[in-house]
Amino acid sequence: MAQTPTLQEVLDVVEDLWPAALAEPWDAVGPVVGRRDSAVGTIHFAVDPVSEVVEEACAAGADLLITHHPLLLRGVTTVEAGTFKGEVVHRLIESGCALLTAHTNGDSAVGGVNDVLSEILGLQDAEPLHPAAEGLAEEGLGRIGTLPRGTTLGEFAATVFGILPAVAGGVRVAGDRDGFVQRVALCGGAGDSLLSAAREAEADVYITADLRHHPASEAREAVRGRRPYLIDVSHFASEWLWLPAAAQTLDRALADRGYDVEIAVSGINTDPWDFFVVGGP
Repeated sequence: MAQTPTLQEVLDVVEDLWPAALAEPWDAVGPVVGRRDSAVGTIHFAVDPVSEVVEEACAAGADLLITHHPLLLRGVTTVEAGTFKGEVVHRLIESGCALLTAHTNGDSAVGGVNDVLSEILGLQDAEPLHPAAEGLAEEGLGRIGTLPRGTTLGEFAATVFGILPAVAGGVRVAGDRDGFVQRVALCGGAGDSLLSAAREAEADVYITADLRHHPASEAREAVRGRRPYLIDVSHFASEWLWLPAAAQTLDRALADRGYDVEIAVSGINTDPWDFFVVGGP
């Protein structure tokens, strides 16, 4: 007969799926609030631990909220309820809902954010763009792979736009609209630190989020306007795609251990931008 796991038992399964050792040194992953001996019958997945998401999870009676982004990535000196982070902490604790973060470990792991992006785009023979210092050969930041058939940059950008959740900003593209694309590098979330890795891997195009002016400009100058072309997407949208896959993977792993847990994925759009204005060509 299936049992309801404790938070510790869920943490053990999560560690198998998305090992904390894969997290970047600057990151803050793992449990944030919650008692390890408490029962976890319902789990909620989301990208961001913002107030609206926390309210959704608590109102649904979730025992555990798993988010991709950390709540306490940078140090705070108070969690007094008058601050927005303090209010989130209080709401979670008072509702009996634990909080767990799987961030860059969720990016790097097999079946993580970047593998899901690669699979949805149909990349073949995908491998890490920046292999993990410790771990499997298949683990690390970003992915580089090949499309089954070549296409144009314009057509590929339209494909990328079509697979992502709808957000205000759409996608931005740098490069020849009719340029050939087949070898694809990507990194879910902010990946300008891997711009040089994408170039060294001889990618035709590099997809990531939050590309700033100077890194993007310098990357284009470095290749004199040629490849890799750049596709800049929403940070939230690039990582939300992982949630359904992560929820399904965790559900199966828990079931394999004889645990019965209900898992839901938040549909709240936590991209910070509400609308955009365009003009020009």
